[in-house]
This record gives sequence, C-alpha cells and structure tokens, in this order.
Amino acid sequence: MSSATLRLRRLVLLHAAALVTTSLVTFPAAAQSRQDLPPVTIQAPDQARLAAPRPQRRSAVRSTRAVRSAQSPSQPAPPAEVAPAAARGPTLTVLTVQQALADIQQTPGGVALVPANAYRNSTVANTIKDILDYVPGVFAQPKWGDDTRLSIRGSGLSRNFHLRGVQLYMDGIPINTADGYGDFQEIDPTAYNYVAVYKGANALQFGANSLGGAINFVTKTGRDPFPNGVSVDAGAFGYRRLQANAGGVNGAWDGYVTASTQAATGFRDHSDGEAHRLSANIGYQITPDIETRFYLNANHVRQRIPGTVTKDIALNSPQTAAPNNVTLDQQRNIDTVRLANKTTIRFDNTVVDFGAFGVDRHLMHPIFQWLDYRYQDYGGFAKVTDDREIGGYRNRLVAGVNILNGRLDNKQYVNVAGQKGALASSSLDKSSNTTFYIEDSFYFLRNVALVAGTQFLHATRDRRDRFLSDGDQSGSTEFNLWSPKGGLLWQIDPAWQAFANISRSAEVPSFGESSSGPGIPFIPFTSIRPQRATTYEIGTRGVRPDLTWELTGYRAEIKDELLCLYSAFGNCNVTNADRTVHQGIEAGLGVALFKNLFERGPTADRLWLNMAYTLNDFRFDNDAKFGTNLLPGAPRHYLRAELLYKNPNGFYAGPNVEWVPQAYYVDSANTLQTEPYALLGLKAGIDSGGPYSIYIEGRNLLNKAYIASASIIDKANANSPLFEPGTGRAVYAGMKVRW
Repeated sequence: MSSATLRLRRLVLLHAAALVTTSLVTFPAAAQSRQDLPPVTIQAPDQARLAAPRPQRRSAVRSTRAVRSAQSPSQPAPPAEVAPAAARGPTLTVLTVQQALADIQQTPGGVALVPANAYRNSTVANTIKDILDYVPGVFAQPKWGDDTRLSIRGSGLSRNFHLRGVQLYMDGIPINTADGYGDFQEIDPTAYNYVAVYKGANALQFGANSLGGAINFVTKTGRDPFPNGVSVDAGAFGYRRLQANAGGVNGAWDGYVTASTQAATGFRDHSDGEAHRLSANIGYQITPDIETRFYLNANHVRQRIPGTVTKDIALNSPQTAAPNNVTLDQQRNIDTVRLANKTTIRFDNTVVDFGAFGVDRHLMHPIFQWLDYRYQDYGGFAKVTDDREIGGYRNRLVAGVNILNGRLDNKQYVNVAGQKGALASSSLDKSSNTTFYIEDSFYFLRNVALVAGTQFLHATRDRRDRFLSDGDQSGSTEFNLWSPKGGLLWQIDPAWQAFANISRSAEVPSFGESSSGPGIPFIPFTSIRPQRATTYEIGTRGVRPDLTWELTGYRAEIKDELLCLYSAFGNCNVTNADRTVHQGIEAGLGVALFKNLFERGPTADRLWLNMAYTLNDFRFDNDAKFGTNLLPGAPRHYLRAELLYKNPNGFYAGPNVEWVPQAYYVDSANTLQTEPYALLGLKAGIDSGGPYSIYIEGRNLLNKAYIASASIIDKANANSPLFEPGTGRAVYAGMKVRW
C-alpha cells in the first residue's frame, strides 16, 4: 500500500471529528440559505426545465415498511406520486426519500424503502439488522460486532463468513469486492438518509446478478433538511458511540459530512471492537440541468472474533468464546478508502447518470491463518432513464452499463497467537465484471404497465499462484450470462398496486467456492458453475388511512446452487448442488388498532401495530445425496412485531417481539437443529420530527439464551461448533440534536 494512501487514511479517520467541525464553518451560508431552498418534494426545483405537461398519472404506492416508518406519529403518510424521470430536486444526483419511493415503486416485484427515521432516532441502530428488521423476506442476525448473517429469500445460506448472494451499494457504488464478497463493517447506520432494498432480479438496474438482489445505502446531501447534528448512544456491554454531521449550501455548491466513532467490550468473551467511519460528499450544480457530486468514504475497524461453539455451550454458557479463537487471537480488521464521482444531466424527458469509483481495502484477518488481503477495486457506470409518451401511451425506458473490476493481493501466513508467522500461501486474484441491462415499462392501459427487460453479464476470474510448494492452484474462468425478465404492474387505485413477474438470475462463483480434503472430491474453483435461478413472483402493496400492507409470494427454481455438499476439518466446502427450490411468503402489516385514546381531533393519538412475517421453504429437489431435505441456515417462520402508542406531541412507547417458533437445521443432512425462541423488547422516546429526539430501548428483557445464527455444514453432530449465541439482556439509550 502506498504511503500516500496511508496518509489519506490517517487524515480522514484520526481527524474525523475535526473535519465535521470544520464543515460547520465552511458553509457559513448554510443556515441563512436554508430558508431559500425548495421544500422536500417530488417536483424539480426549476419547473420551467421539466418536460411538457402530460396526462395526470396514478400514484405509486409506498412500500408497507416505508409507510409504517415515514408517517408522522399521528397521520398516515400520503402515497408517493409517480413523477417524470426529469422531476428531481433539490439535487439532481441524489433522489429524496419521496422521489426514491416513487422510483422504486415502479418495480413489478418485491422492493422496500426504509427511511432513516424508521430506525435512527428510536433504536441504537448499530447493525444492519436494525435497518432491515421490518422488511419481510430479509433475515439478518448479528454474529459479533458489526458482522451479520444476511439472507434475502435464502441467498448465501452456505456462506459462513463474509457475505455472498446480496450485492451492497453505498450511493450506488459497490461495497462488495469484484469477485462477489461482501462485508458489513463498512456499513454505518447513522450515515444514511434511506436504504433501498431490491429483492432478487428486481435489482436489474444495479447489474445485480444474485438470488438475493441488492441493497443501496444512500447518504444525505447538504441540500437535505437538518444537515447538521450530533448524537450520542450508550448501553450494555460497554457500547458507546458519538456521531456528528454537518452540511449546507453555498450558491451552486453543497456539502455534507458525517463521522462516527464507536466501541464495545461485547456480550461474549473475546468480542471487543472499535470502529471509526467517515462519509462525505460535495456537489456542484454546473447548470440547472447538470450536477456533479464527489464522494469520500473511509473506515477503520478493529474487531475480535469470539467464534462458533457447540449447541450446548451456546445455550448454557453463551458468553464463552471458542477456545481456538482466543488462542489464535482471531480478529477481523479492515481499513478502507472509497472515492467516487457521479454526474447527472437532465434533458426534457431523459436523465443520464454516469460516474466512476475506486476502492482501496486492506483486510487484516488472523483466523486459522493470518490473512493479509489487499483489495483494489475500480469501475464505472452509466444509466439512461427516458420517460415519455409514445403514440399517446406512457413509456419508461431504463438502460445502462456497470463495470466492476479488481485485484486481490492475497497472502496467508501461519497464525502465531495473532501474529504473522511463516508465509503459507500467496496468489494474485483478478476479477472483472461488465453488465449491460435494459428494462422497458409500457403502459398499454392508463394504469397497467407491461415490463420487460434483460441483463447480460460478462465476468472473468483469474488466479496466479505465487506459492508453489503445495502445488500450483492457478487458473481462470469466464462467464457470459443472460438474465431476462418480464412482468406486469397494475395501479389498481392511487394507493394500491398489484404486480407479477418471471425473472432469471445468475450468480458467478467467487474464488472461495471449491472442494478439497481427505475423503471428499477435489473440485477447483475453475470447475464451479454459476448459480442460475428462475423466479416466479406475485404480490400486492398499498396504503389506506390507518392501514398499510404488502403481501408477496414467490418460487425460485435453482440449478447449480452454491451449497455446502462436503466438509473437511469441520469446514464447509461450497460447490454446486443439482436442483433446489426456494419459495416463500413475505407479509407486512401496519394498522392503527385504536385512535383518540387521550387526544382527539385531526392529530389524534393512536395505538399502532407494525408486523413483518416471512415464511421460508427452502429444500433440495430430489438431490442424489440429500433427497428432498430442507436447506440449512434459515428459519421456516420469522416474525418481527411491535405495538407502539404514538402521541402527536412525539411521545411513543411500546413492546416488541422477535419470534422464531420452529428450530431450523444447520446441516444439509438434517441431523442437527437450533432451538426456537421468542425475545421481548421495549422502547420509549420522544421524536416529533423537530430538532431534538431521545429514546431508551430494552432488548431481550427476559434474558433468553438463544441461538442468533449458525454456520452450516454437510453433516453435523451434537459436538459440532456451529452456533453463534444471541446477546443477553441489554438496555440502550441515546439522544440526537439536529439543525
């Protein structure tokens, strides 16, 4: 790594707080000019620049999660309106929450938009689970520190480390490495304005080629309301976090920066860690129709790993760390710097977005060996969105290209009590991914659109082995994959949608998929085939006064799923299964059970029920080895629910529950299971949408010993160390000031 990069990291991480303070001074006109900014609206700030008037279109529908979250404590949120592609503002490069909602709801499939006020001011919000917990179809369970087991519709079930099957983006810039790995340690829940979830092939516009789809974390800009703020959170197991953000507008310029520093001793032994994160962007409006924005993101994370343990230890001594993790002082430490630019040009009916990015990532990861991985990823993107009338019919065309290339300088050393020993392996891994996509929505009726699209992925993987004493593991692969999609989107009324689609998806294997060891087949990574799936999906979503809902059913028929079919030395070896099926139901509900309890009138108080239920049915399809066994790694039923009293003055309070009523298997042979559990929580606070908010939250109040997540294997026994204990009773509190 160059000395210049090291100096940059020290600058942005060690002096993050100073940068925020400096930003407060840098934009002296921010507070003064705030009153002159256009309001948060789906209309562009310069109405004269919009396309010619068109026949009024029906409104798109908020996702159930967005409605449940974004509405005020006393009033249901109005439905988001469909706006022309050119209707953007106050910035061109970044959509507001309302604009993003109108955009995402033009997808004929499972999507969700989670605004920051759904979680940021009422929970400790320290993991991705806090963001996505009420999105049906998403299973997110923390393991230790920021690390989480994340699966959408059963994606990446065999990934016992890192992430596979869901592609993560930050402001549209990939977080995953070029060969497909993902990590959560670069995710800062305090930094985002909203989070968009695209399930499966509904993530076509991101070039996502995986079963789980894509998640895009979008930061604020200096033109958003309340760009300045400070928050403090603290609670159980030594957890503490300080966060600050600053921003504003000065003529054609705007800027925003947010920084956070946090640390915790952890619930389990050997799980202490700390993280320092920074995100910033600067935008410049060259003309009313051209804007460019530069992004900086940096992270410095140090985290010890307690490891997986047996089922008995997980349930009876959950704080105990795996002995080998302590002996080897196992850790996952990451330093990253990400630089990017995005430029948007607006024409009458067309918007063009394009940009480029580069990521420098250093993973220092003492586990069974001391992994010293240096990633350098880079790429670019271009996207055209055209929304116009053709022969009196509305037509929306989205087309683009995404490029993600990278190289990994891969070195592994003997782990000597957490220190580097002798070199054990070394390779140079190169990955390239080029995705072309096009999707057209033709409204053959005023409120019904026929949607058709396709995606083409060209990907290569090349490994050059530099440590030949144990043989030459060099090799290369190339993939060319088409993934078509077709569907219908029916706007039944301005606040009610129905949809259906059939889609293909493809997931290219990473360098980590292979098989070798005593008594199992030798399958190099060059022999692993891409995972292909055909998914059928149907659903509805809508909003009524005091009621929101979403209901989706899907079935994915998968060929060559990347699963754990073999194991060596207790570790899963991921190769291709024959055929498998993932199917399920995703249901969300928000409803005011009672109103006018203590406050009457147009801003009455209410008792609000919020629920997200997921049914998972994942199984082998007449597999030669495992027959019709259930796939391991995810519960059949998962329910998250809360009952909140909400007063128009901003006060809220109520209980919540997390319920897994049925144990699930942790091995493909279906011999070992987790245990069912139910967790009780409680939260209360004040958040009226103004400059101050405060909360207190209790989790697992009954101090239930439970298994939060599990690694999987082909065949387990009672002594298999596969289980991650969940956190015991915990109380957190925090406050935020913004202006």
